[in-house]
Amino acid sequence: MATYSTLICAPIMGKSMNQMILDIDKAREIGVDMVEIRLDYLSSFNPYQDIQILIKSCTMLTLFTYRPKWEGGEYEGDDSIRLDALKLAMELGANYIDVELQVAHEFISSLDEKTREKSKIIVSSHNYHATPSVEEIGDLMVPFIGLVMTEKGLISRLLCPKYGGYLTFGSLEEGIVSAPGQPTVKDLLDIYNLRDIGPDTKVLGLIGKPVSQSKSPLLFNKTFKSVGFDGVYVPFLVDDLAKFLAAYASADFAGFSCTMPYKEAALECCDEVDPIAKLIGAVNTIVRRPSDGKLIGYNTDYVGAISAIEDGLRGSDQNYHGSGSPLEGKLFVVIGAGGAGKALAYGAKAKGAKVVIANRTYERSRELAALVGGDAITLSQLETFCPEDGMILANTTSIGMHPKIEETPIPKHALSAYALVFDAVYTPKMTRLLLEAKESGAAVVTGVDMFIVQAYEQYERFTGLPAPKELFKEIVSKM
Repeated sequence: MATYSTLICAPIMGKSMNQMILDIDKAREIGVDMVEIRLDYLSSFNPYQDIQILIKSCTMLTLFTYRPKWEGGEYEGDDSIRLDALKLAMELGANYIDVELQVAHEFISSLDEKTREKSKIIVSSHNYHATPSVEEIGDLMVPFIGLVMTEKGLISRLLCPKYGGYLTFGSLEEGIVSAPGQPTVKDLLDIYNLRDIGPDTKVLGLIGKPVSQSKSPLLFNKTFKSVGFDGVYVPFLVDDLAKFLAAYASADFAGFSCTMPYKEAALECCDEVDPIAKLIGAVNTIVRRPSDGKLIGYNTDYVGAISAIEDGLRGSDQNYHGSGSPLEGKLFVVIGAGGAGKALAYGAKAKGAKVVIANRTYERSRELAALVGGDAITLSQLETFCPEDGMILANTTSIGMHPKIEETPIPKHALSAYALVFDAVYTPKMTRLLLEAKESGAAVVTGVDMFIVQAYEQYERFTGLPAPKELFKEIVSKM
């Protein structure tokens, strides 16, 4: 069996022995290195007989855990019975057993020398209420395996191989986890290429809130693997952008994509900003300059969205044969006045369109309209806004994004005046807005089209390599 710098361990949490053995077989098939046998999940347990069967069923390393309720597990019985079962697992040949910090000293002291030599002991401590300080973590035990729970802690599980982590956990199925925030083994291997991550791997990622819906990790990581680039792209769920960038300031973190709600804040956090991004007032791409570590901000949104919309117009208008932009002279309505809205408004104005900004808050609409020399309305006014036919509508808000797919920023009856409707949301690909626009006779451009084009430039800035455009399209077509 191949050996790796970081072991992948799959929790086995069957309620019956039959289910446990089936899950062990599944873990073997998908390529894990270790299984954590969660004895506390068994509804019926005969220690001597069952532990022997479980050990014989495993060709990979075994870690036996018998977690009590007071440490987040399922066992509610007498602690001495639980600890005796872990001793038995050691005597019968378990590679590792897990014992809680609260009882570890007592447990280890009770072992005779022969038993201690048979298995390695992992002492565990779970804090479900707060993140301990560096000092508190250091006081626990050295050396230690540090994993952070919940979605915010996902990067601690993904970057283990880069920083010498002994093991990381991956679940056999999505949602069936032994601790909050565990990815699946499939995602570790197929999306994040965990086996390819090493000390020199560049870390790139998506900063936002939310980030779990993003397809960027899948696109970038599959591309990195295909071209042989030593990098990994991960999601960063962030509450405070400035604090995040200050904390993740090492050269290891080579670049970031920025999504909602941080595109405008990113402008202020960069050491230098590209003139176009400065003019737009929003940054969606940050690159750490290798020579001095400074953060340089760019905006690739406007190129991605405007190019996709222009292509959509050319494809829908068979009478168009001009050499200029098909947006020239068109009335272009932008829903949203955030970072993406600014990029679309700037791009449309640069192509000669007449820009109107619609936002829930009129003041925000007016501010952006003033910047690009356009007009402003509220989102509620958009329902009856119809100064001319053949308009372009671009939604840059998160309205209609998974899981709130039933939402739309504009009622269907108001869509008949538009020649083309674009939605920056790409999960789902066909939002309610786009479905109703299509039914109303408009051409539609999905957020996926924008996603691909803006990712070309991001990829080139992150890697210094030309974007493999056909490979991008192929990967996205299979998402």
